[in-house]
Amino acid sequence: MESEAAYPAARIVSPKVHAYFARQHAAISDPGAAALATLPDAPSVHEMVDAAFWASLRREEGFIPRISLAFVAPDETSHALLLERPLPLDPGILAKVAPAVERPGIHLGVARNSTALHVWGATRKIPRLCLVVEVAAPGLIVIKHHSTDTAGKFVNVAVLEGDQVKMIGVGTAARSDCPSLLTALLGDGFPHSMQNPVNVLVQLAISMRAHGRGGSLLVVPASSPASSDEWRESIVQPVPYATSPPFSSLRELRDTPLDESGRLRRTVDAVAGLTEVDGAVILTDQYDVLGFGAKITRRKGRGVVDQVIVTEPIEGDEPVLASPEKLGGTRHLSAAQFVQDQPNSAAFVASQDGRFTVFEWSARESMVHAHRIEALLL
Repeated sequence: MESEAAYPAARIVSPKVHAYFARQHAAISDPGAAALATLPDAPSVHEMVDAAFWASLRREEGFIPRISLAFVAPDETSHALLLERPLPLDPGILAKVAPAVERPGIHLGVARNSTALHVWGATRKIPRLCLVVEVAAPGLIVIKHHSTDTAGKFVNVAVLEGDQVKMIGVGTAARSDCPSLLTALLGDGFPHSMQNPVNVLVQLAISMRAHGRGGSLLVVPASSPASSDEWRESIVQPVPYATSPPFSSLRELRDTPLDESGRLRRTVDAVAGLTEVDGAVILTDQYDVLGFGAKITRRKGRGVVDQVIVTEPIEGDEPVLASPEKLGGTRHLSAAQFVQDQPNSAAFVASQDGRFTVFEWSARESMVHAHRIEALLL
């Protein structure tokens, strides 16, 4: 199906995506534990990406299509909505049906009959390692799969924006100084529930990026007899909106049963919403909110941060040295300064344009490391 001019990036990425899924299938040590999705062949990947891209550029009654295509046959899922007459995988048709399936977690099921790919209906349940092609924005396509067959964020495989193709580089997780947040997003031992502490940080990052207003969050050591509050030396006192006592709902809900995970997600969104206020949210590593609107200042006796290591977890990426303000302005500069002065802390920074950076101290490089991770949060 090529009803439009061919999308070159679809042809480039399809064999790479097929090879990725083939490696994942081969690496499964317990194939009988849960049903695996059908291995997507390169032509199917090509056709699905091509159709999704051209659909993303259309408008249906003025609205931008939001579509998620899953390469899954009806007999590989359950409780699905089945169409009496399957639809051709056509950009115009996809744009027309998009309003019916734009809610999170709903996928249009795509399978191949004797001649071509077709849309057979919609489903919420997809098997393990099921190829998903999602329209994130006009001209922005994300290729992903579920980390498990039941829960967890999707693991991104590739991001296509216009003619730019970014294959996610899983080798990044092998670095000794790779943050646990980044390791989780790359799918290496990804936590299978919201209750895992790393997943709470993942969901905070996703929610911070989603509100679109930009913001900063500082993760600092919790106070205890064995630790001090040195991080306060890098914050202008008093904090405009300090909490008393600390807001502990996020920590308390982290350990709730799975059936209450909706409450945790709402609390995550509430905490992420605090980052919309000018200044930074201060969160302990035990997930207590200490305040928001905090202003970062250089710690007495410490030098000004002038360079950071910048990496992005995509294939072919090489570490570069850059001024932190080049990453997005004063918010990034102050976050880098905070981490340089407080190496036991971390800083999350969301930009209004969708970029997302995690600043952590690299003991190996003896300097601040800026991890650009927006490609993993789509």
